[in-house]
Amino acid sequence: MSETTAIDDIRTAVTGLLPGIRQDLEDLVRIESVSADPARAGEVRRSAEAVAELFRAESFDTVEIVSAEGGAPAVIAHKSGPAGAPTVLLYAHHDVQPETDHAEWDSPPFEPTERDGRLYARGAADDKAGIAAHLGALRVYGDDLPVSVTMFIEGEEEVGSDTLPALLKEHRDQLSADVIVIADSGNWDIGVPALTTSLRGLVRVDVTVRTLTHAVHSGMWGGLVPDALITLSRLIATLHDDRGNVAISGLQSGPAADVDYPEERLRAESGAVPGIEWIGDGSAVERLWTRPALSITGLDAPKVDGASNTLVASARAKISLRVAPGDTTENALACLRAHLEAHVAWGAELSVALVDTGEPTAIDATGPAYDAARRAFTEAWDGTEPVDMGVGGSIPFIAEFLEAFPQASVLVTGVEDPDTRAHGANEGLHLAEFEKVVKAEALLLRNLGELPRG
Repeated sequence: MSETTAIDDIRTAVTGLLPGIRQDLEDLVRIESVSADPARAGEVRRSAEAVAELFRAESFDTVEIVSAEGGAPAVIAHKSGPAGAPTVLLYAHHDVQPETDHAEWDSPPFEPTERDGRLYARGAADDKAGIAAHLGALRVYGDDLPVSVTMFIEGEEEVGSDTLPALLKEHRDQLSADVIVIADSGNWDIGVPALTTSLRGLVRVDVTVRTLTHAVHSGMWGGLVPDALITLSRLIATLHDDRGNVAISGLQSGPAADVDYPEERLRAESGAVPGIEWIGDGSAVERLWTRPALSITGLDAPKVDGASNTLVASARAKISLRVAPGDTTENALACLRAHLEAHVAWGAELSVALVDTGEPTAIDATGPAYDAARRAFTEAWDGTEPVDMGVGGSIPFIAEFLEAFPQASVLVTGVEDPDTRAHGANEGLHLAEFEKVVKAEALLLRNLGELPRG
């Protein structure tokens, strides 16, 4: 069989399989597997059982539901390919984000609904479509796989993957692979595929400033005693320079891929109000992918409505610091602490409480597995080569995979596009792009199976 015929056969097979793949995806989406909601722990369990049943239906050699340290259930399944062929680990997660206010959705969040070529529902993209894409690629080959495949479908990614390190340790032999495909990212644009090669890390802290032991009358003491809100505001203002660059000494940054991010697309995708100016220096993708960023994501202070005429004794802010690839969360936290301690004004009491961290990731996307992936993407997208893309957000577990399996080539792919709206209302999967994702993964498995053995 010629290579051209093989590609055509895979395309035809995927097109024929799509209705069944979509039905399985819709069935998974209807399960409210919100891992952040203790009241829906049973739904998370039901989701894991449904995923396991899908693998059993594909005649996997082994299918097991596992958990560690009281964590959410994950599914590990294995199906053997030809002797001597590479083993490929396919990762996705079956838990989803809370659906937020139902009134913000144009259709019920757990009832998959198609509109204008998209399938809308919570988890329709992030990340139950990742599970469906893996299944679709496997169904192309049936019991004639070109590689051995291990499926690892996690159940607590949306709440930080706290027990993932324990799972990787306890099931190391089952999960060991030559290539790991993590389907939890996205593509550069509709019609333009991507490999994600860098992700920023995360340090979150709660910062409390106290200037008084109790609130006092603002007329009696204002002008002499600093209030905590003014003090905290001054401290927050020191975290950026006048151009909007993060002004914390010692943080690392680096170059980004030479990718153009058009102004009109930036404005449309960001939701920026008309006239807003961008902050920071460097290219747009450097500021979004490979430089630190800092935001205040929460503030504890008296509400404006009903506020009394008193000096506020203490105020608290949650600081979210995105850590550039090449840096470490240990260094970033130390630099942030040192900055806050050096810049708190007027002798105010300062406390800094660590909330959580997640390491940044930089992947050296060179070698046979990455070449195989780029060929597969180019073929699936009809000649459009993939972009090496960074992600400004954090997926800390990728660093944990790299640490646990240093010999493996880790490919970060996904089903999302710039308008997916993962984590928000009206999350949607672009169905035509999803078909390309399934084709690409089927072609990737073929390409990996053709690599020299030994």
